[in-house]
Amino acid sequence: MSYTSPRRPQFFYTTAPLPCPYVAGRTERKVVTEITGPDSDLLHDRLSRAGFRRSHNIAYAPVCPGCNACIPIRVPAADFQPDRTLRRIRRANAGLAGFELPARATAEQFQLFQRYQQVRHRGGDMATMSFYDYRAMVEDTPIETFMAEFRDGDDRLLGACLTDRLGDGLSAVYSFFAPDQERRSLGTYTILWLIERARRSGLPYVYLGYWVPESRKMAYKARFRPSEILTGGAWRTLTEANIAARPEAEALVPQTAG
Repeated sequence: MSYTSPRRPQFFYTTAPLPCPYVAGRTERKVVTEITGPDSDLLHDRLSRAGFRRSHNIAYAPVCPGCNACIPIRVPAADFQPDRTLRRIRRANAGLAGFELPARATAEQFQLFQRYQQVRHRGGDMATMSFYDYRAMVEDTPIETFMAEFRDGDDRLLGACLTDRLGDGLSAVYSFFAPDQERRSLGTYTILWLIERARRSGLPYVYLGYWVPESRKMAYKARFRPSEILTGGAWRTLTEANIAARPEAEALVPQTAG
């Protein structure tokens, strides 16, 4: 007779209030749970479809009282149609080569990560990360994860994106790029590359994290159309009416995934 151990109950915890990183003057709280055990990939899939994000072996989602500014968003890869601006960005980066690599931290990646943090997020918590912190961010994962690297014709590393592979798509965990290449819009190009990668792999979606219309650095995600947002417990197509109802989202400025 074979023995099957009982399934361990999944515990969820709520964090203490902290300053919101997206909307000034507000506080954030998260519900968190550990991704662990033999069914980690299945658990991560279910949580991702429910609007959670991953950091290390922790899945989290915002539960801020009186605020619903953070809206989970994903792009249906097969239906995606880039607008003129996105097509221009794709052409501008036609000389870049994208590579899917194992989730292993390298000194070259870390140097680029440090440059990106010092220019784009100086003063943030990630700007003080050591190589060991960075390695933990990349390699401390209980599920299938890879690093996408983007290199120019001289083999210079210009961008990278830590990416989770889900049962129904790809999830952009964190991307960073050469800050002196701003005109390339490398953060936006990374998402375009992931969408094409998902399409070629037969994966339905690319998960982009949270669309935050009230945050200039997070409102850009609505540019990738068609896209779907999680609202009322269901994934629904993002419409012009959704955007019009949130005036802060009108300036859709390409940035990076988060």
